[in-house]
Amino acid sequence: MSSPVLTVSALNSLARSIIESALPLLWIGGEISNLTRAASGHWYFSLKDATAQVRCAMFRGRNQFVDWQPANGDQVEIRAVPTLYEARGEFQLQVEVMRRAGLGALFEAFEKLKQKLSAEGLFDESRKRALPVFPKKLGIVTSPEAAALRDVLTTLRRRAPWLPVVLYPTPVQGEGAGKKIAEAIHAASEHKECDVLVVCRGGGSIEDLWAFNEEIVARAIAASPVPVISGVGHETDFTIADFVSDLRAPTPTAAAEQVCASRDEWMQKLVTQQHRIARPLHRLLHSRAQQVDFLSRRLVHPALRLQHQRGSLQHLSHRMHQAMARSVQTHHMRNTAMQARFLAIRPAPPELKSTLLSLQQSLGRALQRQLGNSKADVNRIASHLVHLNPDAVLARGYSVVRDTQGKVIRDSRQLKLDDMLDLRFERGGAHARVTEKSTEKQD
Repeated sequence: MSSPVLTVSALNSLARSIIESALPLLWIGGEISNLTRAASGHWYFSLKDATAQVRCAMFRGRNQFVDWQPANGDQVEIRAVPTLYEARGEFQLQVEVMRRAGLGALFEAFEKLKQKLSAEGLFDESRKRALPVFPKKLGIVTSPEAAALRDVLTTLRRRAPWLPVVLYPTPVQGEGAGKKIAEAIHAASEHKECDVLVVCRGGGSIEDLWAFNEEIVARAIAASPVPVISGVGHETDFTIADFVSDLRAPTPTAAAEQVCASRDEWMQKLVTQQHRIARPLHRLLHSRAQQVDFLSRRLVHPALRLQHQRGSLQHLSHRMHQAMARSVQTHHMRNTAMQARFLAIRPAPPELKSTLLSLQQSLGRALQRQLGNSKADVNRIASHLVHLNPDAVLARGYSVVRDTQGKVIRDSRQLKLDDMLDLRFERGGAHARVTEKSTEKQD
């Protein structure tokens, strides 16, 4: 069976799939050549070394994040996906990230030192000190020719012109700059003439700022007895010195602003505080003035007050005498009325004695009648009991018949032949056996 015939498009598509699935995202280093910037914003160039080269494409969505302008001859490192441009069947690299050659090693050294110092606790917030609100003298560690120094001094003249400044000059980039910066920080610490120390320089590439990523500078900042503000580079730049310092400012100008508040700001705060204090004081004074006016209207001469009180006492005394007189008269009338009522209901002793004898005689006659009636009732009840007494019935010739369980027999149908019976008479009793019975009623 013959193999299927592929089209060129199918072949290139298959080759692209095999390449992209077999080769992962890679970091590749080399020299840029034949760089072209298309009107669409895409970059096309070749990446070569001493013996080979490969076509590369970096699209606009990716190259906009490159913060420098590459040129032919630049040594770079790119992170790219190996692929195949199907339209021409050309093998190429689709670039995702581009950086200058050697930055990978710098980033690795940066992260390694950062992890080391962080493990030692040099970045801990607990060791960072608060800045003085009103520093007496400011120290600056930077280059005398640096634009950052001019920015800091200009900001200080505008915000705090009274604050003296001491410059500790040092190179801020190049060979041995880290050691010089550390020596300047140690010098400021030994002199102890500043309340705050600003370590600063302007922006630049990572190589330009590398002196502030050296361990010797980080340890000098950590050992400084004077609070340190770092103002290195731009807002997006971070160095090891930023993490170790007591305060990180995004720029040298911001570092100068962090040293002390603006004079205008303090004046505004003082005016605001003055108003906040004055308003309640004014309200209190107005309230007290109204209270004084009110009390002054109530204030009278002592003689007039005594005269008024004397009149009040006389009036009260007169009312008290009238009330006492009315009370005495009322009680007298009440006592007279009560005496009359008692006299009206008081009984006479002779009349009471006669009444008592009459009641005594009536009570005796009533008792006699009651006793006679009760005796007749008792006799009548006794005669009834005699007639109801079972023994009296037995005395007339009757008897009581019971079975062996003591149950009274009233009907012959309750009996069976040979049943034993218990007979009771007026005097004594007997036992009998049933030998014959009749169910008919006997007269």
